[in-house]
Amino acid sequence: MADRFFPNIMPDMVAEAPTPSPPQAEHGNDSLMNLLSTPCPSLSHLLKRAASDLKQTILTETWAGAAAAQSLHDFTLYSGALGTAFLLFKSYQVTGDANDITLCAQIVKACDSASLGSRDVVTFMCGRAGVCALGAVAAKHCGDSASLSYYLAQFREIKLSRSLPDELLYGKVGFLWACLFLNKHLGDGTISSAYMRAVVDEIIKNGRALGKGGRCPLMFEWYGEKYWGAAHGLAGIMHVLMDMELKPDEVEDVKGTLKYMINNRFPSGNYPASEEDRHRDVLVHWCHGAPGIALTLAKAAKVFGDKEFLEAAADAAEVVWKRGLLKRVGICHGISGNAYVFLSLYQLTGNVVFLYRAKAFACFLLDRSHKLILQGEMHRGDSPYSLFEGVGGMAYLLLDMLEPSQAKFPAYEH
Repeated sequence: MADRFFPNIMPDMVAEAPTPSPPQAEHGNDSLMNLLSTPCPSLSHLLKRAASDLKQTILTETWAGAAAAQSLHDFTLYSGALGTAFLLFKSYQVTGDANDITLCAQIVKACDSASLGSRDVVTFMCGRAGVCALGAVAAKHCGDSASLSYYLAQFREIKLSRSLPDELLYGKVGFLWACLFLNKHLGDGTISSAYMRAVVDEIIKNGRALGKGGRCPLMFEWYGEKYWGAAHGLAGIMHVLMDMELKPDEVEDVKGTLKYMINNRFPSGNYPASEEDRHRDVLVHWCHGAPGIALTLAKAAKVFGDKEFLEAAADAAEVVWKRGLLKRVGICHGISGNAYVFLSLYQLTGNVVFLYRAKAFACFLLDRSHKLILQGEMHRGDSPYSLFEGVGGMAYLLLDMLEPSQAKFPAYEH
């Protein structure tokens, strides 16, 4: 199990130096401790510069204008070009650089062409809905009303097949997340609540049918397994359902499902990947295990005001602190994604320990990741420059660390 993560030897808390020395990201015995003791405001310049450098590297590797558009094989936000566009959108939000949103729109246009034959994949992360949703929002910021109308029209033409699963990465709630993204950035009612409600009805119906007779009110399957995590299972589905207008009995089903998970977690505080994998306490990823579930529990604590959810989220965060320095850099199953557990709890509680821990994970990446990748001790990801598997996620995290009170896990938190 330990071969999946680096031992976390960082102190549980490091006081910020009152008069810090200039922050350094050089590889040495004291470089990480120097970063950890640097106050966030003083660290911001270094984080911003590192994020900018990473962004340029990612653009060089994943995008070369017209040539890239002609040879675009992976348009998705998860592992492809749309992830680069989403990173540029984030950079634009943080820096206000108009070049970022212009280039974002150009990349989305190429993704639009590449995704026309993939209408059966309808989610924000892996499908046509993500292309159309980000395209519409980018067009609004560019003042391009024709493209805005085009992308919205294309979005409304997306059809959800009866065989579509319910999960986040490839299923119905992944489509609903795209609807929420449009309403957030273009205004409530851009996608009507009645339209989303029809999708919610199907999800609830399916969850109750599979949960019938069991201890868990809602249950779902993906390829024959009853997953618990954020990407394919209960945590991701509950996360999106909490943004919907639910009936009182549906609220109770969501609460009951989350409490079922809490009551059946591992003694360590970690969570199984699935109902069928209840004896293997191994994965501490956003996609499977404590990190993604912690984000959902933190949201439940905020939405429902239930202390049990907050305590369970904090317990899961302890697992992430101890076992979450994964030997991967990315968002889905890497250190970058795991840092968002602490950011979410910091925003919810105001506890500076959580802010420090997010900072610690970011500083570990800043100080060690390049060297560890070169040494072969850290995996670059199957798509090494992508948002969810590679350094795109690290760049996104570093940008979020500039304003930690506003940080949101990309394509998951709103």
